[in-house]
Amino acid sequence: MQISTRELITKYNRPGPRYTSYPTALQFNDVKDPVALLEETRDSTAPLSLYYHLPFCESLCWFCACTTVITCNRGTAQTYLDALEKEMDLTLPYLNTENRLVKQLHFGGGSPSFQTPEQLDRLCSDIRKRFNFASDAEISAELDPRTLTEEKVKVLANHGFNRTSFGVQDVDPKVQKAVHRIQPDEMNRQCIKWVRDAGIESVNTDLIYGLPFQTVESFRQTVETVLSYEPDRLAVFSYAHVPWVAPAQKILERSTLPDPEVKFAMLLETIDILTANGYVYIGMDHFAKEGDELTLALKDGGLHRNFQGYTTMAGLEMVGFGMSSISQNGVSYRQNIKELDDWHAAVANDTLPAQKGYHMTEEDKLRKEVIMTIMCSGNVVYQEFNDKYGIDFANHFSDGIAALDEPAKDGLVEFNNNGFKVTDEGRLLLRNIAMPFDGYLQSGPGRHAKTI
Repeated sequence: MQISTRELITKYNRPGPRYTSYPTALQFNDVKDPVALLEETRDSTAPLSLYYHLPFCESLCWFCACTTVITCNRGTAQTYLDALEKEMDLTLPYLNTENRLVKQLHFGGGSPSFQTPEQLDRLCSDIRKRFNFASDAEISAELDPRTLTEEKVKVLANHGFNRTSFGVQDVDPKVQKAVHRIQPDEMNRQCIKWVRDAGIESVNTDLIYGLPFQTVESFRQTVETVLSYEPDRLAVFSYAHVPWVAPAQKILERSTLPDPEVKFAMLLETIDILTANGYVYIGMDHFAKEGDELTLALKDGGLHRNFQGYTTMAGLEMVGFGMSSISQNGVSYRQNIKELDDWHAAVANDTLPAQKGYHMTEEDKLRKEVIMTIMCSGNVVYQEFNDKYGIDFANHFSDGIAALDEPAKDGLVEFNNNGFKVTDEGRLLLRNIAMPFDGYLQSGPGRHAKTI
């Protein structure tokens, strides 16, 4: 049955997780003994994925809900690097680095490009001294064109970075002014040229729809402009209005925020434009060129999802460094202290700076795999779970399956003899389809952004 866009939004636009993990960070508890969480996988030989949270920005973008520190003092970043070096040394004894390689490294923030060239060079060197990298490691950084220089790009290239992600958000000057992020088109083009001239292979651009003063037409122009940058991947995020997390977002309420129907129209228009220009809709917010690794992984069932979004790499143990960073192994999660001074104090006291954590139950592991299957391949085969977990899927998840009856009537899910499959239309609402299998939403939705 065909359902109208308005009916779709009315029915499915409700709070829900993005499922970069399961259980989500809302379930994390206070950690009494961070060492215990690390000890669990001390002898693991799983490849490593390293994440470094570099929180500094020169100015606050009013849409941002990331953990940031606003400053223009590069000395603050130098002190932070001192502490990062010590945190690495506190963590290394538990990582069995002699017997496993780093397959992924990611700098996030904040803005990694806030650091000076010398600071970036120091951090990269400090990491290389402590970890062994696979020859095909994916090494990436989020970059802000407003603070990037050609010298910084060359430092990253010299240290083997092969992927970059540029925060563009919107090229319309009116929208940029409304969100406190002035970033001319010429600046974006220059930074992307620096990256490509330096031999860095892959360029991703981030856009956000749902910002003040955006219209379907204005966002179409932004997408078409960014297409001329010829990015390998695009992340087109729905603006998540969560002022209880990011109080500065209250400023945006004074402006004209698009309503959910306009936001959904922006997404549909974006999918049409990008797919007509050789990009594949991976799912959620991600698009990639036809020959990109993500596209190939989507087609062959090798797509996975973690805190950095979609990835082609499975079975990695994620180790986060820096304030607010999250680590994940096969059995548990841990999250570092979010406040800069408290994180510094813990490290200075020779203490692992984990503040929150979670030890997964067997039920968590089962539900995580179901949810990630929905988010990645969209094809749930009951027997595969029966064989692996010794369950009767249809009985074990009878409530979740029943909750998909309505999405099935609306053309978002198709049931078959083996299980169910998400349709092309359903991939627009993956979060909604995964939510019935979330064992923690049943007791209350928590404070998540809406799905549209």
